[in-house]
Amino acid sequence: FRLWMGIQHTRLGQAVGIVLLILAVTMGLRIGVIIGLSGLVFAILGTMIVMAVVGIDLHRVSLGAMVVAMGMMVDNAIVVADGIAVRMRNGMEREAAAVEAATLPSIPLLGATIVACMAFYPIFASTFDTGEYAGSLFTVVAISLIISWILSQTLTPMMCVLFLPEPKDGEGKDPYDTPLLRTFGGILDVCMGNARVFMLLLIALLGVAIWAWGDVRQLYFPDSSRTQIMVDYWLEEGSRIEQTSIGIAEIEKELLGYDEVALVSSFIGAGPPRFYLPVNPESNYSSYAQVIINTHTLPQVDTVIERLNAWLVENNTDALVRVRKYAVGAFDDWKFEARFVAANADPQVLRDLAAQGAAILESSDFAKEIRTDWRTPSREIELLYNDNRASFSGVDRGDVGRTTRRASDGVLVGLYREGDEQIPILARSAESVRNSAAMDLDQLQVLTNLSIETLPLSQVLDGNNLIWRENVIWRWDRKRAITLQCSPRNGTVPVLMEDVREKFEAIPLPAGYTLEWGGEFNSQRESMEALLPGFGPAGIIILFIIVALFNAFRPPMIIVLVIPFALIGITFGLLITDTPFGFIALLGAMSLSGMMIKNAVVLLDEVNLNLGRGLRRYEAVRQAAVSRLSPVMNAAATTVFGVIPLLSDVFWVGLAITIMFGLAFGTILTMLAVPVLYVLFFRVQRE
Repeated sequence: FRLWMGIQHTRLGQAVGIVLLILAVTMGLRIGVIIGLSGLVFAILGTMIVMAVVGIDLHRVSLGAMVVAMGMMVDNAIVVADGIAVRMRNGMEREAAAVEAATLPSIPLLGATIVACMAFYPIFASTFDTGEYAGSLFTVVAISLIISWILSQTLTPMMCVLFLPEPKDGEGKDPYDTPLLRTFGGILDVCMGNARVFMLLLIALLGVAIWAWGDVRQLYFPDSSRTQIMVDYWLEEGSRIEQTSIGIAEIEKELLGYDEVALVSSFIGAGPPRFYLPVNPESNYSSYAQVIINTHTLPQVDTVIERLNAWLVENNTDALVRVRKYAVGAFDDWKFEARFVAANADPQVLRDLAAQGAAILESSDFAKEIRTDWRTPSREIELLYNDNRASFSGVDRGDVGRTTRRASDGVLVGLYREGDEQIPILARSAESVRNSAAMDLDQLQVLTNLSIETLPLSQVLDGNNLIWRENVIWRWDRKRAITLQCSPRNGTVPVLMEDVREKFEAIPLPAGYTLEWGGEFNSQRESMEALLPGFGPAGIIILFIIVALFNAFRPPMIIVLVIPFALIGITFGLLITDTPFGFIALLGAMSLSGMMIKNAVVLLDEVNLNLGRGLRRYEAVRQAAVSRLSPVMNAAATTVFGVIPLLSDVFWVGLAITIMFGLAFGTILTMLAVPVLYVLFFRVQRE
């Protein structure tokens, strides 16, 4: 655990270092240090103090949230510091420049900061397991961004006044007269002059991205990076625990011969204690066992799985064995589940339906380790008790039960205490008697209540029948339900579902019987649905803030229309890197929308400020985009490069790729599409 936490803290430190380096390179060493200290380092320290006060622990999600929020944290300080530097180059006194640069964008920055926070609110409001698991993403991001805004209005101006050098270029020189900004201004003129053509091309590119989205791999939660493997072992239901132990001993012997294996732990008859949150321990079954394998390194996990599976194919014929990795997040023990349910259901009908489903899975190339949660029926001996002969002999049903139990499982006669454990002492017949008791009841002697002599058990029985009995009958919402389970092969659950769903839903169901989907498919659906209640309040607050900032409806419409185009960057980023899109990546897309809204808000606010200065509408839009290019690009660069340490974490890699490619394209999109849409909505003509 200490090693894992050390790795997480190292990633946080790497992200801080990368952001500070980006600021120093793009904005200059001194102003980069000012922004890095006031907008990042002190914001992180303040966030940790608040987390300690309110009781938010440091863990994978909270530390990752700080890494994700870094680019947004420095954004406020970048806007203020850049505004101060520009005003000082224009000849303004440093104190006046600091006051004006901090106060003019203060309310738009606050509104944009709240908007960025509310983008994460749906996961906090979720009542599903994923909300409990990742809910601190919202709280940590909200705390850090609010603190960063407070520091941008107080500490950043003060440090700029104290430490910014005097401008070297002289007063009066246009700070935006640089080759980069002139080139951007020329591109912007072309796009704004051909606004309809630009938007048609952008819409066409969005259509291509939507079409290509079908090729993006889908994954709910990824496998863990733990150097551990689980091996689940099931014999036929009703098997003795001794037989289970013998089978596990063979697997242990094979594993201990692997150089990659560091430790093997076995649990016979039940799963281990719940030492890892995403894994549910198996219930008590004499036919079940689990082996936990520790390897020396992470790459050895795949090696051991491949070797063990190959050995099982050749040496295992009696048991269902499942070799699997640990996972992160909301984890389902069985990734695929199809449940047949009915009130007062006939067990045989449920068995028949499950058999039809199993046949579909067996014919699929994407299913393996197929079973039902009812397991297999077991054979039992039904003794035909004769009341008349038993009463004359003084034998009751309890005597018969104790006699047969002594001959098979054994009768408890005492307890042996060893330390803090109590070990049962059993009395049972010799093995030769146990093995033949089912066939020859004359060998079993029952003690009567009327005599000290025993008599053969067959004297009080009319014989016996060998019958099949259901040992396990599960219920779902108080209804009998049998669940068909399997693991995906050569693909993920969405691929398996696409292959078998239509066939499952075509199974004819008797009246009153229903088919319900479980496993990862249902968990993903429920987790998505659990986000919906949070989207309402978040959307209302975001729209209210945007409308209140501009006191108009067209600017919010421009901002909302820009957001969907971020899918272009996300789609091609995931395809280029062959990264699956999962639940955590969805949270990254939500955060990306908050970042784009924030940049668009500040850009349009700059347009209003330029109009207030007397500029014509076209020049106001153009000048706002040119003046905001450097802060927006710097903030985007710190975010894009700041999440690089998350690429090595399987839990965060989808979110990191989503933010990196989505924000890289979204930044260009914001700086070009927002002015173009402004021209179209306000019918602006170039003078």
